[in-house]
Amino acid sequence: MPHPGQSRSVEWSLLLAASSLDSGESDLVRGRARELQEAVKPDWEELLRLAEFHGTSSVVYQNLVSLSELVPPAVLESLRQRYERNAQKSLFLARELMRILDRTDALEAEVIPYKGIALSEIYYGDIALRQSGDIDLIVRKRDVARIKSAVGELGYTARFTIPEDAEEDYIASGYEWTFDSSAGKNLLELQWAPQPRFYSVDFDMDGLFERAENATVAGHRVKAFAAEDLLLMLAVHAAKHVWGRLIWLCDIAQILKRESLNWDAVQLRAREVGIERILRITLLLTKQLSRVEIPAAIEGAILVDRTAVAFADEIAMNMARGVLYDVEKVSYFRLMLRLRERRADQLRFVTRLTLTPGPGEWEAVHLPKGLLPLYRVVRLVRLAARLAGR
Repeated sequence: MPHPGQSRSVEWSLLLAASSLDSGESDLVRGRARELQEAVKPDWEELLRLAEFHGTSSVVYQNLVSLSELVPPAVLESLRQRYERNAQKSLFLARELMRILDRTDALEAEVIPYKGIALSEIYYGDIALRQSGDIDLIVRKRDVARIKSAVGELGYTARFTIPEDAEEDYIASGYEWTFDSSAGKNLLELQWAPQPRFYSVDFDMDGLFERAENATVAGHRVKAFAAEDLLLMLAVHAAKHVWGRLIWLCDIAQILKRESLNWDAVQLRAREVGIERILRITLLLTKQLSRVEIPAAIEGAILVDRTAVAFADEIAMNMARGVLYDVEKVSYFRLMLRLRERRADQLRFVTRLTLTPGPGEWEAVHLPKGLLPLYRVVRLVRLAARLAGR
């Protein structure tokens, strides 16, 4: 169940104003900060904590650095240090990304950077403005084994071990491999689908690769997802985490502001994979919290979905209150079901959640090749034990 935190409307209001990249936002931030100073003095430590949690510290620093008469020097110094740490981390990730892409290019394997510094440079205009913690790469399923071996030669170590004779089966039922390096844990995520299979959002991966476009990241030419596809992928990613961090809505806002989207294509693809409600909630939240306009025709169609509107209002309120969701609770999975508008997708979600083995099952028991289908039974037993303990 959600756990409500204390009301923090003052700091939350200032965070929303200071987390936008609009050129005209500085006056809004200044005005909002002055209003708050005159009404209720902000808890600046709370604002720092919120900015860090929501992944917008760098943008907040950019917007507040010129307001020295309103912001305590210690707060600006803390934001500056966070900005510089993120800039250094982003430069490191950029170097690592290029090192990896050089190796995958040699393999003639298709790889598309996803989120992280690629998203930051393409849609924020600066790899240091968006906080990035790792490297996310989308690859074709057929290339997973080769790329896994290649990044291993670069010093990356898989976080979990799958028996060699079972790797093909794991790739068929899984969606990612995570890697550590000497520079840190979970530094690289190799994904052949944007979501775990049990969420039952089955993107047309061939279509995603075919529609990908050329882009430049850290001075290098890379592939990037078409804006319409990226919008849907990011909406689904945010929904998986119940839209819990503001940065995910900032990403959507940047796409809406910088791209002239083909909305017919967006809506058609959302309908094809059964995520129309997820898209509607995401757009409503983005407009409400990031002050980005949605085309009138699209907004009109969204507002007809009363369930989506109710969800968006509830989630926006919960974000302001600091509500956190436990993704291991039954209530979380019920919520994920309610986000889907089609019964067939809901049924597929339940079936896959119950029977699709994950890394935990593959690591818990090593079954011989002939008994690999029994990992479904292992999954069922482990899932039942987990639910019985809650």
